[in-house]
Amino acid sequence: MKKFIAVFALVMLSSCAELQQVVNSLPTEGGIDNATIGNGLKQALDFGIDKQVTKLTATDGFYKNELVKIALPAELQKVDSALRKIGLSSLADEGIKALNRAAEDAVSEATPIFVNAVKELTITDVRNILFGNDNAATVYLEGKTQTALYDKFNPVIKNSFSKVGADEIWTNLINRYNSIPLTNNVNPDLTDYVTQQALDGVYTMIAVEEKQIRTNIASRTTNLLRNVFSLQD
Repeated sequence: MKKFIAVFALVMLSSCAELQQVVNSLPTEGGIDNATIGNGLKQALDFGIDKQVTKLTATDGFYKNELVKIALPAELQKVDSALRKIGLSSLADEGIKALNRAAEDAVSEATPIFVNAVKELTITDVRNILFGNDNAATVYLEGKTQTALYDKFNPVIKNSFSKVGADEIWTNLINRYNSIPLTNNVNPDLTDYVTQQALDGVYTMIAVEEKQIRTNIASRTTNLLRNVFSLQD
């Protein structure tokens, strides 16, 4: 397991100037030279971004992915319930879809920030990942990118609310709820809420890919990946 964590930690170094230094310090194993190992690690990172982060930007990338689909915040659960009771289920559904569409819009800003985080990875970070928990690489990225991603996501989500019609949908939805007798008015900060949920979704999918690399040989779809990652089996 420790050998695998070492390999996965190096995956996160693929765009880093220190990659060659670290790779060169590894002994040659299984007849695979250090340059080949480095190329395999670069390919693994490219595939990881493409398969997990990039697909969140597609239509329904959040909305039809149960791992990351954005539900209503707690204070709006009562809104959803009340509207459905009075026959406005379709309006409630459109409200949820609009939140997820905004998140899908925002995640396109993530990739360059992850690339910068990888470049900043130090030898100390490698050691911490090497001997850390099974999700050490994901935790590293979260610590390095969370603030920058929030700052990027938040304005995009705010603009997306207008573009996908979420502003209008949610103004109508909340106004309809607030007009129901004997209810307390609500006015939540949906931009902040969706930003946080979008961040959680990105890190969730990175963790999924981390587990795939660790456990699923079938996920190694090229000879290079099969040869390099066979070292950790």
